[in-house]
Order: sequence, then C-alpha cells, then structure tokens
Amino acid sequence: MTEKNFAVPSLSLLDENQCQMIHQGALQILDKTGVRVFHDKARALLASGGARISDDTLVHIPGELVEWALESAPEQIQLYRRGTGEACVDLSGRKVSFGTGSDCLNYLDPKTGKRRPFTSEDVIDAIHLVDGLPELDFCMSMGIPADLGEDNAYQQQYAMLLEHTSKPIVFVCDDESDCRAIASMAAAAAGGEDRLSKHPTLLLYSEPTTPLQHSTTATGKLLFMAEHRLPIVHSPAPMMGGTSPVTLAGGLALGNAETLSSLVLHQLQEEGAPFVYGSGLHHMDMKTTISVYGAPEFQLARVAIAEMGRFYKLPTWGYAGHSDSLQMDMQAAADAAFSVLVALLGGNNLVHDVGYLEAGLTTSPEMIVFSAEMISMMRRFMEGFGLEKEDFALDVIDQVGPGGDFLAADHTFEHFRSFWQPQLFTRQRVEEWTADGKLSLGDRLREKTLALIQNHQPEPLPDHVRQAIQDILPA
Repeated sequence: MTEKNFAVPSLSLLDENQCQMIHQGALQILDKTGVRVFHDKARALLASGGARISDDTLVHIPGELVEWALESAPEQIQLYRRGTGEACVDLSGRKVSFGTGSDCLNYLDPKTGKRRPFTSEDVIDAIHLVDGLPELDFCMSMGIPADLGEDNAYQQQYAMLLEHTSKPIVFVCDDESDCRAIASMAAAAAGGEDRLSKHPTLLLYSEPTTPLQHSTTATGKLLFMAEHRLPIVHSPAPMMGGTSPVTLAGGLALGNAETLSSLVLHQLQEEGAPFVYGSGLHHMDMKTTISVYGAPEFQLARVAIAEMGRFYKLPTWGYAGHSDSLQMDMQAAADAAFSVLVALLGGNNLVHDVGYLEAGLTTSPEMIVFSAEMISMMRRFMEGFGLEKEDFALDVIDQVGPGGDFLAADHTFEHFRSFWQPQLFTRQRVEEWTADGKLSLGDRLREKTLALIQNHQPEPLPDHVRQAIQDILPA
C-alpha cells in the first residue's frame, strides 16, 4: 500500500512578494537599461514583438513581452534514455536530477592521484563512470581532451558521449554549426528529427554574456534550439563584485533580466519551445579572484533560483557536488554534502557540476563517486518518514510490551530494509575493519572509482547509428 501521510523535510527562502520584487527589478532593467543584442535576426524578432531598439544594438524589452514569453514556455520538460526511449529525467516541480559538469581543463587521475590535462581516454573513462552510477541521471562532457585539437572538438566530445552512455546528455558547443551537427547525431540515434524533438535525449547548455549582452554566437545557438524545439538552458553566470553588483539581490535581479531576455528571444523564435530557467550566480573572492563554488552565498543563490523558477512555472538549472578544493579531501567532501542537500531541499531540477574541483578547473572521478554516495544518502533523507497506522506500530508495541524486544517481530522484518545502507562509509567495529586491511574512506573511494571505470560496460550503439555519426563528423 502506498503511504499517504508523510513527514518530509522542506526549505523555503523567498515568499511570493519577494519573488515579485526580484521580477520587477528585472523588468526595470530590461525596459530602462536594456540589453545589447548583436545578432541581426534576434533584434528583428525583438522589434516585431514590440521591443524598442536604440543605439544600433541596444534593445529595451517591455514587461508585457516578458509576461507573454513566460506564459508561452512549457512548465515541464522530460529527457529520454538513448535506445529504450524511456523518460528518465523529469524537469518539473521539485523533482531533482543530478549530473556532471563540462569542459574542465584538468583531470585528477584516480590511478595516480596526479592532476594533469584531460585526454580522450580520460573523458571516456569518466563517461563510463557516470553511466554506471545509478545516482546520476544525466551526463556532461567533464573535460576538454588536449589530444583532440581545436577543430570540431565539441562535435567529437558529443560523439564520445553518445557512444559511451545511454543517459541523457547535456552538451556544450561553439556555435550554431556545432548545434546542427550534434542534433543530427542525436537524431540518428533517436530514429529521426521528429522523434528527437518529441523524445529529446539531449539538452544544450549555453550562456548570454554578463552583464546584459547577447553575442551573435550564443544567440545563434539559442535560436537554433528553439526552432527545432529541442531543450536548452541559456544561463548567465554573473559574478558578484566582478560582472554584477556585489549583493545577492543585485546579482539575482541582473541574472534574472539576462535569463528573461533570453527566454523572450527563444519564444519569439518558436512559441512553446522547451526552456530551462537558470542563473549561475557566483561571487568573486577578493583575496584570490576566483569565482567561488564552496560558499553559503552560492547556495543561497541556488535556492533563490529554484524558487524564482517555480514562481515563473519553469524548470530550473542548479549546481551540486563541487568544491574550490584542489583535491578530493575533507573540504571537497564537506562542500559536496552541503551542496547536494541544498539542491534537494531547494528543488533545483537539472543539477550539474558533480565532480568539479578547483572552482571548475578540474574534474575528479573520485569526487563524482563520493557525491553519488551523498546523493543516495540525502535522497533518503528527503523521503522523510510515514505517519500511517502501520508506521506507528501501536499494535506491535502492545504485543511486545514493557521490557520486550522488537528484533523478532514480523513488523521489523517487513520494514528494516527501508533504512539507508552506505556503499562507501563503514559501520564496522575496529576488529572487522582491521581484518579487512584498515581501509580508509579514501581507499574505499578509490577502489570503487577504479572498479567502475574498468568494469562498467554501457549499452552499445547500433552499428548503423555509429556509422551515421561518423558520416556527420568532419573528416
């Protein structure tokens, strides 16, 4: 019987009036200050929708155009598994899906413990790892392979992803030409463009340029995805104290204006096309000048973005499983646990960057596996507990009575498996731990990471799809 009465954890930050304040701040920015739009077709679309254009590229977007775009964008987006066509990522409400990040320069090799440039082999190993971890729901590229060169690198990255995981792929790319080639590869695997549009296995991550600019290249990608009704998150990355006001409210208003102006363009191109709301609001550490991941302010911004997305009835973009630490250490573990819990409590829908270290410069496979353990633990926490008659077990208490024990009770046998069981953490006594070789958490983490990399085999691509991908890739 399905439990109906549950006590579950929750977190709130902004009330309706406070969301409205951030919204009105963004509307003022868009109407009064405006955004720079360098893409000719995009400016024409905005003008046709009632925007005012001044100074060649400066566009002022009225509030009613923003409200129209918010009404037209879908409230739910689903992503599908390659091959089976199974809907496996639901971006709506407070549902949370986790995945890795993209395009780090460095790889923290779990075999040697050394930090070095990514290779193609490393990217494939990391993809296998993600494919083999049930706690992760989608995959990003994680690294830029130094051995690929610069020509068509993103297309080759996507081909690797498509070959080595059946999970949905969040991809990045250079320009509209890359988008076109990558969408063609995805269509070949999905069974055609129409099927891909109805059952998307991919989502593009791209960005406007903070503050308040839409480049020709980024806007071309935005319009292409809208035209083909393929999902996109076009998320700015304001850095408080650098490219945005130093305050959270100012950064939220600015990032919101950038996201909403992107949404307007997107919906003018194709009304009803799928769009994920997000803003990667960070702050600049004035001691180091890094864009900080491991900070309470960063997590406050994540919760605010989730609540603004629900205010707008749009799916949201989030971050978790990341750290500013340079290695997989106690700092990284603390950041991973904190960020995963906040993502689940806040209800961000599409949560990426699992495995990031060094403020996004390095991917650590061990950080990915550790974060997966945190996702498993925190998801159990988020399930809460039941308050039905069966859960109170008053009859069982009466049967056992004072001084008895519940170990042999049928109720215990029926329910004890509901408790979370760790895969990495130990609950051994010292004697057992010593007999097993005194393995530390780091030892167990490395063992599991290497075993997954070496042993997991993803669902293979059919030969005809593999050939179609090779035909699409430039020679």
